[in-house]
Amino acid sequence: MTPIVFHQASFTATQVGQGLAAAALIGTAARLLSGVLLDRGLCCSWPVRAAAVLAFIADFVLLQAKGFTGYLTGQLLIGLAAGLYFPAIELAVPLSCAGFKSSRGYALARSADALGVAMGALIGAIVTALGLIRAVYLVEAAAVAVMLLVLSWRPLPDGRAALLHVDDIGDKQSNARDPAADGWRWLMPLLPVLAISIVATGMIALRQSALPLELVRGGLSRPAVSEAGSGALIALQLALLLVLQWPVGNWVAKRSLRFGLGMGLAGFVAGCLLLASSALWSGGMVLISLAMVPLAFGEAAFLPSAAEAMVEETPLKHRGLSMALFSQCFAISATGAPLLAGALLDQQGHGVQLWLLMAVICLAVMPLLKTVRPRYTAGLQATPLENDEDVPSPRIASLH
Repeated sequence: MTPIVFHQASFTATQVGQGLAAAALIGTAARLLSGVLLDRGLCCSWPVRAAAVLAFIADFVLLQAKGFTGYLTGQLLIGLAAGLYFPAIELAVPLSCAGFKSSRGYALARSADALGVAMGALIGAIVTALGLIRAVYLVEAAAVAVMLLVLSWRPLPDGRAALLHVDDIGDKQSNARDPAADGWRWLMPLLPVLAISIVATGMIALRQSALPLELVRGGLSRPAVSEAGSGALIALQLALLLVLQWPVGNWVAKRSLRFGLGMGLAGFVAGCLLLASSALWSGGMVLISLAMVPLAFGEAAFLPSAAEAMVEETPLKHRGLSMALFSQCFAISATGAPLLAGALLDQQGHGVQLWLLMAVICLAVMPLLKTVRPRYTAGLQATPLENDEDVPSPRIASLH
């Protein structure tokens, strides 16, 4: 809600955009730093603690900010906090899955995300209606304070440090494998998943940015929707994701990686076709409401499957950096997708071309699914899998 807060404070759109861009830029560097430190043996709890402290400070800076300097400082702190947080929290999921598959752990984590977003949006709407919009920063400060209390009571489990040290010793003592020769070869299998993730997260970003804008502007035959109607649709999106995330995520977790990713892309294609069709009919709001179902289904299937794929296609000692790269997909999409959407909406005056283009792109990346398969078990042992079949049975995440 920061753009709305500082729009009310008479900031120009350029100033608001500069702050958001600065946060995204420093977040990019922080993600890579967090990933590298995690791969050097840093426990997952420490980047999350640092992120909570930085976010707490940022909230009070933004709560009191009147000028551009205060706003920019708060945004830089928020971007730094987000960059440190995401690789660590994503890596902590499989390390926390003692006795059950990490794919189910990611489904549960995404359900917690959906619940948190829904609660935050509801509280934000309430305080805004009361004329206390900056109270959202007090809400977030309270949330990160609770996060610190939880981490002091139950730190995130992480037994990688000793295993990483053992691996380094083994590499030095063995001539069978030269680490320098390995280079970045571990990254190659991740490229298809990263490409699919950029497309899928782009679709998620457009649903949050371009769709509300298109609604208030109207389509070819569909009349414009009021701001209240647009807000109701956003609430419907959040409610559907909250309801579908666990059952859909748990369902795809029992199947192969490419199945979960494929279901996510299929949901996005169906949703995009419904959104494009809605502009051609005066009662198009019916189709937009229907489109929310496959879009929420696609997001619920994609998010846990993609995170699990990043784990199962990466050796243990590179998983921190792989999670940093995965979280970069969200940053890339959040920056590029709205720019593309804005240009198309300004040029066409409606979203038909935008949603058809996204449907075509989702279909175009589907052949990449053929290359996706688990190469390592998801637990601390990270045992290489010798079979080439992407089957559910090898997907083991127990801690020994």
